[in-house]
Amino acid sequence: MTAIHQFLPTFAARDAIGMHCRRVQSLLRAAGFTSDIYALEAHDDVEHQALGVEEFAARRRGAHDDELALYHFSIGSALADELRDLRVPLALDYHNITDARYFLRWEPTAASRMFEGRRQLATLVDDTRFAIADSSFNESELTDLGFSPTAVAPILIDFADYDRAPDPAMLHARRRRRDEGGADWLFVGRIAPNKCQHDVIASFAAYRAVYDKEARLTLVGGQTAPRYAVALRSMCRELGVDDAVTFTDVVAHPQLLACYRTADVFVSLSEHEGFNVPVLEAMHFDVPVVAYATCATPETVGDGGLLLSGKDPVLVATAVHEVLSDEPTRKQLIAAGRGRVDHFALDRTGPHFVDTVKRLLSCI
Repeated sequence: MTAIHQFLPTFAARDAIGMHCRRVQSLLRAAGFTSDIYALEAHDDVEHQALGVEEFAARRRGAHDDELALYHFSIGSALADELRDLRVPLALDYHNITDARYFLRWEPTAASRMFEGRRQLATLVDDTRFAIADSSFNESELTDLGFSPTAVAPILIDFADYDRAPDPAMLHARRRRRDEGGADWLFVGRIAPNKCQHDVIASFAAYRAVYDKEARLTLVGGQTAPRYAVALRSMCRELGVDDAVTFTDVVAHPQLLACYRTADVFVSLSEHEGFNVPVLEAMHFDVPVVAYATCATPETVGDGGLLLSGKDPVLVATAVHEVLSDEPTRKQLIAAGRGRVDHFALDRTGPHFVDTVKRLLSCI
């Protein structure tokens, strides 16, 4: 195999899958493969880094390269059917599909794409030469459907990206507010029902009532379920914490860095994660993590965070209080978090990804 080209429905600059694609491309090219990125849609800031799928079809008619299409699968898309029609040897890099049941009540159109994604995934079993998964949790979904061979290779994260300068205005504003007292809770992730920001808000309200009436919560992430976002704001008002909860919507990377640099604790109560990049981002900034132990989150967190078996608001509030008030516990979590960051560092995961691809290629 001399060429491994990547395909995805939408190519975005700061999206975790988009950044993963760019890193995979660099690694594959360094390993001697020809590798381009093809997308149905590319955001303006990375438009020059991707080609249209139709360009691949036109170019391939006269090409004789030994080619493989590596399809980044995370949602239902017409791209799955287009790749099958192209009759190019296919491999998957599976990033998980959100369980549609979380969206049925709030965004039925989005739920339909998730159902379609599950259907499409099952139809690709016979056409797929091999499949890579971000986590063992994701791999188990592939093996249950009959994909073989499979392997786990974590999503590629370059933690050097997080050592850049934060937004100075936001950093100053958040530090000034922090100097007035109260702990800063943080959660990063799109506003979506499976992310369970409602559980974070309920736990935060309990924490304010019992432990720290000056505490603040910042929820960073764009809205993929507008009705759910409206319900969250209403919940904040009903619980009397609306003046202490900030919804940032989508932020630029320097603003995200300012949020991490001024957080005291990262609280993730998500119920469906195929990997969970933000918990590692928090660990990189020495922000202790409290997380609900489900799906791929325990595999990513390891011993680098306090994992909870339940999400009762008082349980979560008490756990956060222990992390913030008990210095030995806090230091132990920060040290263990640094170990997890090192475990997922690009100088480890990059070579592992390439070795995994080569090993799987030898099986076909």
